[in-house]
Amino acid sequence: MSGRPDSDTEPETADSEAADAQDAAGDAAEDEGAARRARWTAAATGAALTLAGLAAAVLRLTRPAPALVPAAYASGAAVCAAAAVLGSRGRTRRALWLLIAGVMVMALGDQFD
Repeated sequence: MSGRPDSDTEPETADSEAADAQDAAGDAAEDEGAARRARWTAAATGAALTLAGLAAAVLRLTRPAPALVPAAYASGAAVCAAAAVLGSRGRTRRALWLLIAGVMVMALGDQFD
């Protein structure tokens, strides 16, 4: 502890400011990566549920079932397709809610079978 008390403050301040700037740049890159993963996840899940709903609608059309059942599957698939489009455009929160609604419509159609 010899010397002036403020002799080491300038380099530490410069280093801490540089570290803060580097952390902010790292956080922005992480946020961008997380947003990209969320968009891909929403789009892929929406596409998979759309294909599943369409396949179920086609299978229900070939079997004797009330007309409401394939219509419910097809409309649920349409809602999931809209969610996939919204998810790919970055509206992941709305896409999540549409995916939930689409699956609920398909489940409702399954109850009529």
